[in-house]
Amino acid sequence: MRVSLSLCALIFVLAGPALARQVASTPTTATESPADGRPRARDLGVAPGVLTPGLWNAITDVDGVRVGHVTLIEGDAIRTGVTAVLPHAGNVYQNKVPAGFVAANAFGKFAGSTQIVELGEIETPIVLTNTLSVPEGAAGVVEWTLRQPGNEAARSVNAVVGETNDGFLNDIRARKVTPGMVGQAIDRAESGPVEEGSVGAGTGTVSFGWKGGIGTSSRVLPEALGGYTLGVLAQTNYGGILSVDGVPVGEALRQYYLKNVIDSGDADGSVILVVATDAPLSDRNLERLARRALMAISRTGSPATNGSGDYAVAFSTAESVRRTPARRGAVATIDHLPNDRISPLFQAAVEAAEEAILNALFKATSVSGHRGTVDAIDVEAVKRVLSEHGR
Repeated sequence: MRVSLSLCALIFVLAGPALARQVASTPTTATESPADGRPRARDLGVAPGVLTPGLWNAITDVDGVRVGHVTLIEGDAIRTGVTAVLPHAGNVYQNKVPAGFVAANAFGKFAGSTQIVELGEIETPIVLTNTLSVPEGAAGVVEWTLRQPGNEAARSVNAVVGETNDGFLNDIRARKVTPGMVGQAIDRAESGPVEEGSVGAGTGTVSFGWKGGIGTSSRVLPEALGGYTLGVLAQTNYGGILSVDGVPVGEALRQYYLKNVIDSGDADGSVILVVATDAPLSDRNLERLARRALMAISRTGSPATNGSGDYAVAFSTAESVRRTPARRGAVATIDHLPNDRISPLFQAAVEAAEEAILNALFKATSVSGHRGTVDAIDVEAVKRVLSEHGR
């Protein structure tokens, strides 16, 4: 078994000496190619929208936000993993962040979503994994949260865990993800560049008939509009008729949903968008922000099919809107942006979400697994199509 983490760090699952020996001695039989040579969208001249990305063009451009992966590859059939997003570097349970949640099509399992809708806040890291590992994801988040100093009196933890179904490349019924791996993904979370493509929760995913994965992007508003940063991380496992910044790439490459007027279910699977911003937003406006991010799903060519769980969760890291102990149990003043200043952030969310989805697609590598091989999209072919359309 091979386990890899963000920024290409290689670790072993800390589940005891016996497992460590097994991990060390088990060869990897996957046929993945290195992701280093794969381009991001901007390397191909694809830059959706009009706003400027942040330094890393990643969700981690939002100060304090960190991302960690555990990638699980075992034998010929296990191709899965965990991706964790931490809203800030402090104790999230004690310093909750306001949040909003939206489902475009709810064929999926998003643990913790009802409490986000009800209370408008998040109190744990956000974890992404595969469909049948949501219980392990929740257990891992709960165990990690209870271990944190200051949480000794905690008796309720709302673990936030989203999923997509990686059952083609991954033997999903084997349920190889463990709570310990979830804790590792959280512990290994870092700021800075985010590893993308066939990694973490995106290891076994498929998008538009090609290999999907994890992607991220960001936007920074001009100072005249507040100078706020917004970032999106996407777990892509859905389909449709691929559109790249308005160019009908899927049709040109003759791979798209309903090509032969046959519904083979190849547009099903799910997509999760995690939106972070340092703009001081209320939970109501964060829900509105999440709803706008989901517009990127249609912009990339998906009709949000019946069998796809299409979700977005958005949170704010701004200190002025944190749900801190001092603000709980008493009347508190919370400063947040009024409605008439939100629209530029809506634009940022759509742009960053679209680019995050494309980054997941372009950075993903070909993967062989449980039921066959899913090829990475042919980047040279994409270049030709874009060039034919004047891009």
